[in-house]
Amino acid sequence: MLDDLVGSAVMQMVERPWGITAFGAASVKAVPDLVRVRFKVVRVEQAPAAALEAARAAVREVRGVLREHGIADAAVEGSRLDLKTATEFVDGSRKFVGYQCQAAFAVESGALDDVESLLVDIVAAGANEIEGVDFDVIGKRELRADARRKAVAAARAKADVYAEAAGVRVGAVLHVEDVDPEQPGVSRYRSHAEAAATTAQDLAPGHIVVSAAVILGYAVARD
Repeated sequence: MLDDLVGSAVMQMVERPWGITAFGAASVKAVPDLVRVRFKVVRVEQAPAAALEAARAAVREVRGVLREHGIADAAVEGSRLDLKTATEFVDGSRKFVGYQCQAAFAVESGALDDVESLLVDIVAAGANEIEGVDFDVIGKRELRADARRKAVAAARAKADVYAEAAGVRVGAVLHVEDVDPEQPGVSRYRSHAEAAATTAQDLAPGHIVVSAAVILGYAVARD
């Protein structure tokens, strides 16, 4: 995706030469201060009412555990109870096994040292599936802006080198094109969590990397 984007810009330059094009990328690091946990409560019973009641009871237990861990209700995103028939394959055919009721939760917390205990306790309270544990930073917007400034500086430095080698000077900026590091196919510039100095006893990564990339187009200035 990124190679196609740059290649397209290059072809435009060949067909309609107008100046200097440079690609710049940069990353900034920060210690994570936020964790998001996604999990589900799932119950299967022979009767719909029994499945609903079992799921409600588990949800109550889970919410109680979340409060014990200091997680406010406002930091908990929970879905409504979903009821459907449950089946499984037996001897090559699908068999009815009961009624499945489930609720999905997404929880945010700033207590990173408490993550392992939280996971253990919500499972003990009735959570069946831990779908993901993601670490992030609260001030990600500011970090992204910083990375973008550095990406622009990197593109400008590259353009200066090309201009010097070609015996010209970099002129005015004519084109600014953001390259989203989160889009599929640009994985090497994607914002992601990296584990640094992480042990089996500590789920939190050492830092979060926030990246940005840009394509700048400059006019050519001649003395």
